Amino acid sequence: MTAPEPIVTNEESPARDTAAPGLKGALARYRVLAYIVGVGLLALVGAMIMNYGFDQPQYSKIVGPVHGFLYVVYLVLTVDLGLKARWPIVRTGLVLLAGMIPFVSFVAERKVTQELRAG
Repeated sequence: MTAPEPIVTNEESPARDTAAPGLKGALARYRVLAYIVGVGLLALVGAMIMNYGFDQPQYSKIVGPVHGFLYVVYLVLTVDLGLKARWPIVRTGLVLLAGMIPFVSFVAERKVTQELRAG
């Protein structure tokens, strides 16, 4: 019978921490939702332009609730990633807010992915 491998913790690099189970999966889920929410927000902006600029409210009635639901899923997955990566609350909050500004979710996703992969 062999001895179990010791759990190695690395406080400076949680991405390489073997005690942080599920970080890779949490990052993958976050990346997918960041892109979806980013595209959804751009669609929402287009729907709002159609609503207020051209008096066509049917687009925002469809896109608005869908984007709202997807944003809530994005919030949950970002908090999950933040907990697994041991981010400070302020950083988690900034990544959460990235889904509210057009194009920023794409930038935040790229930065988060690079930092976690680099360790």
